[in-house]
Amino acid sequence: MPSRASARRLAVLALVLTLLAGCSQRSGSGTGGAVEKPSIKVAIFAAVDLATFWLAQEGGYFKAEGLDVQAEVTASGQEALTKMVNGQDDLALSTYTLFFLAKNNGSDLRLVADATSASPRSNELVTVPNSPVKTVQDLNGKRIAISSKNAASDVLTRSVMRDHGVDFDQVKWVPMPLPEMGTALAQGRVDVAYQPEPFLTQSAKVAGAFPVIDAASGSTEAFPLTGFGATAKWVQGHPKTMLAFQRAMLNATRAAVDRARIEPLVVRNAKVDQDIASLMVMPAFGSTLDARRIQRVPDLLQQLGVVQTKIDASSMIAPQASTG
Repeated sequence: MPSRASARRLAVLALVLTLLAGCSQRSGSGTGGAVEKPSIKVAIFAAVDLATFWLAQEGGYFKAEGLDVQAEVTASGQEALTKMVNGQDDLALSTYTLFFLAKNNGSDLRLVADATSASPRSNELVTVPNSPVKTVQDLNGKRIAISSKNAASDVLTRSVMRDHGVDFDQVKWVPMPLPEMGTALAQGRVDVAYQPEPFLTQSAKVAGAFPVIDAASGSTEAFPLTGFGATAKWVQGHPKTMLAFQRAMLNATRAAVDRARIEPLVVRNAKVDQDIASLMVMPAFGSTLDARRIQRVPDLLQQLGVVQTKIDASSMIAPQASTG
């Protein structure tokens, strides 16, 4: 018969092995097994909207879920979306308008996680002191800089004009990269520009730009701006990987309430000057998707005639990780 000391040692050893087995089972996925694809690529574009993603990377939230997440920086949300649809990347950050337009054009996509919504004064139509535009009523017939047709800049601007009875069909739209808009305003090449942060604060500093109207007001107040998506095929083939990504983003978003944790990430990754980062208005960060809220995007696209038929947002939303 074993001694009492030996029995105690055996009991302790059994307990340790049990705990280690439990930890092993939990690592990589909270669904009772390892993720299907530990190393994934996410197509992104350098924007403040990525603050929680960078926090998930550098704060160890992805690693805690058994994920090695590599970011592929692209020039725009459209390019990021294209790379994901073509299978070059697993997920992509893009604007919701582009996700729904891709769906309307036949791409079978799923929305995986939320990223940002417009907070007050974070997306504005701005002008400069020598511009003829003083109020939203002055926009009729003017030259307005937007990032691209049917992007959030275009859709939100048209919505605000519609709310105020201004005919957006009479406007001359001038697509250009966001960083160039401040200079275009200062040189008189455009009368007004749609500016999100940090470009909003940069234009104020460089060109003396000031707001004409908040682009996220009226019908577009707290409007959903960006999120992460994947193809339906990828979501179906990688359910544990997707849930691990969602949990990491959820935890990073909760941690992002501390501005001191995300400001340095914006400076380093979005190449924003420290003084701009300290002054700028941050977007509203989110993670878990709500169908009723996201439905606002395709509904507005239909109202503006960008799409002709109703798109059901709930059919595009992938299963969501627990928020507990």
